[in-house]
Amino acid sequence: MNKKHDDKTPLILVDGSSYLYRAFHAMPNLTNSRGESTGAVYGITNMLRKLLADYDPEYIAVVFDAKGKTFRDELYPEYKANRPPMPEALQGQIEKVHEVVRAMGLPLLMVDGVEADDVIGTLAAAAAREGRDTLISTGDKDMTQLVNEHVTLVNTMTDTVSDARAVREKFGVPPERIVDLLALVGDPSDNIPGVPGVGPKTAARWLQEYGDLDNLMKRAGEIKGKAGEALRNALEQLPLARRLATIKCDLPLEQGPGGLKRSPPDEARLRELYAELEFRNWLAELGGREPGGATARETYECILTEPELERWLERLQAAALFAFDTETTGLDAQRAEIVGLSFSDRAGEAAYVPLAHDYPDAPAQLDRQQVLERLRPLLEDPERPKVGQNLKYDMSVLARCGIGLRGIRYDTMLESYVLDSTASRHDMDSLALKYLGHKTLKYEDVAGKGKSQINFSEVEVERAAAYAAEDADITLRLHQTLWPRLEAEERLRRLFEEIEMPLVPVLSRMERHGVRIDAAMLRRQSNELALRMLEIERQAHSLAGQAFNLASPKQIQEVLFEKLELPVIRKTPKGQPSTAEEVLQELALDFELPRLILEHRGMSKLKSTYTDKLPGMINPETGRVHTSYHQAVAATGRLSSSDPNLQNIPVRTPEGRRIRQAFVPGPGHVMMSADYSQVELRIMAHLSGDQGLCRAFAEGEDVHRATAAEVFGVAPEAVSPEQRRRAKAINFGLIYGMSAFGLARQLKIDRAEAQQYIDRYFERYPGVKAYMDRTRALAHEQGYVETVFGRRLYLPEINASNNNRRQYAERTAINAPMQGTAADLIKKAMLAVDAWIRGEAAPVMMIMQVHDELVFEVDAGFVRQATERVRSHMTAVARLSVPLVVDVGVGANWDEAH
Repeated sequence: MNKKHDDKTPLILVDGSSYLYRAFHAMPNLTNSRGESTGAVYGITNMLRKLLADYDPEYIAVVFDAKGKTFRDELYPEYKANRPPMPEALQGQIEKVHEVVRAMGLPLLMVDGVEADDVIGTLAAAAAREGRDTLISTGDKDMTQLVNEHVTLVNTMTDTVSDARAVREKFGVPPERIVDLLALVGDPSDNIPGVPGVGPKTAARWLQEYGDLDNLMKRAGEIKGKAGEALRNALEQLPLARRLATIKCDLPLEQGPGGLKRSPPDEARLRELYAELEFRNWLAELGGREPGGATARETYECILTEPELERWLERLQAAALFAFDTETTGLDAQRAEIVGLSFSDRAGEAAYVPLAHDYPDAPAQLDRQQVLERLRPLLEDPERPKVGQNLKYDMSVLARCGIGLRGIRYDTMLESYVLDSTASRHDMDSLALKYLGHKTLKYEDVAGKGKSQINFSEVEVERAAAYAAEDADITLRLHQTLWPRLEAEERLRRLFEEIEMPLVPVLSRMERHGVRIDAAMLRRQSNELALRMLEIERQAHSLAGQAFNLASPKQIQEVLFEKLELPVIRKTPKGQPSTAEEVLQELALDFELPRLILEHRGMSKLKSTYTDKLPGMINPETGRVHTSYHQAVAATGRLSSSDPNLQNIPVRTPEGRRIRQAFVPGPGHVMMSADYSQVELRIMAHLSGDQGLCRAFAEGEDVHRATAAEVFGVAPEAVSPEQRRRAKAINFGLIYGMSAFGLARQLKIDRAEAQQYIDRYFERYPGVKAYMDRTRALAHEQGYVETVFGRRLYLPEINASNNNRRQYAERTAINAPMQGTAADLIKKAMLAVDAWIRGEAAPVMMIMQVHDELVFEVDAGFVRQATERVRSHMTAVARLSVPLVVDVGVGANWDEAH
């Protein structure tokens, strides 16, 4: 299986100097057998390994202080004068630290005349100008001054993440005022003078009251008592203290962010270093040899002859379970061709069968079609249990070869996902490192990267065999590690066996069938959008009194806030007026130009993402678009889709609905949409058991009208459209944990009125309030919440000291059981409907799943039966305390059906 790199990872800058001392003091007595200190090297290496495992960055640098004096010493000769000399045991490890960093393939930077902080600040600022986010790994509080919308800090040794909110929460001031705080408090370790006797709390209070250091200095005479006297006595030195504490962000560096690309590790050099330092576990991962020890290697075979294939076929026939994987020419399962297959029936032993490697002097390989026919009985046997990693891909690839893969019992990606859906990654490389401590060969290791990357069919057979056989071996070993954990949790095991695994072939069939697109209609829509965007531009230029780029935040900022002097609602960390979407939405309530800019943005996104792009994604072999559904992405259990993403096509705007009109059935068919009605509110009624809410659903009432009647104290028939709209906002807002502030903003009312609505809602629906309180308490106690069907959502921040993070986790705790149960329901519905279609050979094909909706292509003469059967299967998948209701629509396209 080809492994795809996630290119959305941020630039990572590691403050190596800040970690050196921390690593040394964490393990001061760690030595090798020769008595050489190794604690700092071990600590830094361990930290970097964790960072790479967590983020797998493409661009990274480890930055250290250079030897010698810096510009700060020239400004203030006493700078860092009080620091004791570096311990000899640490001094002796620095060169080894640098060697390990370089051997790991990580760029290492040291710049004369400045500190590591200044290099990091300059690179982060350059990355921000390029629109790239930066993650700074550091333990130094001074770095918090760099935090902004593009820059976040993480202390990898303590797993503490600091964004702007966290900085304000911890220090009482925003990141842009940290330098002022440091100047007031001073820093004894750097010998930076501050205001004697003034600590962080006093300094933060002053800055909160006076805004910044300059204003505080002007009004120092207003500060009473000894603190005020100390401040006035320190006025002369505060500008210097601020300059010393300020991180430079404008150094003329030879290397910018784009030059910090991570290289493949030099494993030979790492083996030498790990052996010398006696880091045994890491050496074993590399298959290295310890002094006087054995080589840690697996037994992998490359099958090139009939007798070798026959021997492995006999092994697999006799195996109680075997892992397998396909190697292909690409990531698109609807177009990829098989290059080879790998198998493993016991840990540490695996084989690869190359079938289509094509390069000069490639060895003779067994005939692909003949091998697939030999494997067919094994692969199609439902009684032969198989395990794989992301088996949906392999199933779809094999289906194109006429092989119907059956007997898929386990999928390690889904085992990991069901065990902990909140884990960031469930790919094989990440899982191998996490659960087996094993660093796998990556696709780039054998096929190269970027423009020089070759197709897997061009990879030398020997190298391909090591990579592919490892895939199968690691998959089997992962299953042997993950399955006992899953089996020990009865509800999770049932979720895996009864929902997630059975869904794999259903999704594979949907993806392979695809969706028919009217390309000509989309091209017409693209032209119309382009014309409308030009008209919007003309209107915007007229309102602004000048031409400007509607896609440029800088030019929008100049027009709105400098020329037209619109009110500044929010500022960026650099103090500039913000042009973020929510800011423009607020301005659009009163001003026409921001509304036009937003309309232009929306149309531009529709055009680039859908009307321009979808026609080019039509598969020439099938004439259809084939999305990929992902089971192991959303923490709540919801499916997501990509290439193309069919789940984010807007339904509330006329332009979005017109795009849906281009989704059409094949000849003689119609589109049918079946959508769970208000499913999350129904789940809330079931979970809370609230009598009023349950009664409204049981009696088939309009629940928003019923809520409006309760909240506003009027008869249901007297509810106005505006009251119903507000009740709907309350109903949906509360299940997402919306606060009075959020509700007030949405309804454009004051916070006191919004709070009254919420209080009245809970008075009328006390069961909902009790459920929320109960769920919140349970989440704090056990660290997770569950859906009706046992899906578990872990909440790592539920007991965080940071108030914002804790409250966010509490809101998630309330909503996740509802959103997760809705996800489980739609998956169960897909299984039930698919079983009916296949069992009765019904002329119906399930072609899309979008949140709470299933979309079908139905024979035009079978519409009545399909409507009845789909509705009955979807409403019968679970017995809740309120009825499930399914709205079914039929039409000549998706928009008409929905």
